[in-house]
Amino acid sequence: MESNILMAILILIILLLWLKIRLMQKGAEEISSGLAQKLACDTNTLLTISSTDRHMRKLAESINCQLRELRRQRLRYQQGNLEITETITNLSHDLRTPLTAICGYLDLLEKTTSSGETSRYVQIIKSRTEVLKQLSEELFCYFCATSEISGLSYEPVVLNGALEEVLSAYYAALKNRQIAPTVQIPQTKITRSLNKNALSRILGNIIGNALKYSDGDLTITLSDDGQITFSNHASKLNDLQVMRLFDRFYTVETAARSTGLGLSIAKELTEQMGGAITARYDEGILHIALSFPAPGSSHRQNSVI
Repeated sequence: MESNILMAILILIILLLWLKIRLMQKGAEEISSGLAQKLACDTNTLLTISSTDRHMRKLAESINCQLRELRRQRLRYQQGNLEITETITNLSHDLRTPLTAICGYLDLLEKTTSSGETSRYVQIIKSRTEVLKQLSEELFCYFCATSEISGLSYEPVVLNGALEEVLSAYYAALKNRQIAPTVQIPQTKITRSLNKNALSRILGNIIGNALKYSDGDLTITLSDDGQITFSNHASKLNDLQVMRLFDRFYTVETAARSTGLGLSIAKELTEQMGGAITARYDEGILHIALSFPAPGSSHRQNSVI
């Protein structure tokens, strides 16, 4: 009698194990076919299985996490392709415009016999050559800033002093534009762990942007928490243009000889050093805010470009 009971229990256990194995096999088949379908199709849907087995459902969720990452990488790749296409198109236009003008005026120069016309054509060719030179230099700086993500070291940098040095370097350019900046810098030294050369380039590019768009004023404020704000009236801009100021090769037509790389470089460098840079347009005033995490902050710093 007891042997019959044990036999029945054994048979029941075997049946339960067989049923569990079959359910797991069904779940594995659903995962296998579902994954093949997701990889074959450009879809945003995730895997779903009918199995209630916690191990199989955990496996399905793990695969769904990978699918989400794959989707993110795909979108990033597609976005990168669009940016590259737009960059090449804009770059081709930027290079072709002054080159076409130079070729045209060289042709006129060959045909003219007037010394006055010759002088005028030479000046025009010279100005177009300067545009090409500026574009080439900014392109070089941009690709240097975005291709080498390691190699530069961090050091304690006093923001007060770095800001004063950049303002001194741009004194002549600001004076030529008749801009007398209002500068508010606290007495307390504000230190951040940064790459000094990269910070100087960031500050210089922001001031260079003010030289292009300012109506004649510039206010620079360094707050106690380390945020640097640049503000100036900019009647040439509007909200939509300000939203695109950090886009590569985006230029506002009224900005003479602008290649659209200055603020893009500033953004790349700022983010590489773990900082943030934003722009907003409020009642005709452009505000650009630059900030870096304080020492000991949990915000992880990346390698600077």
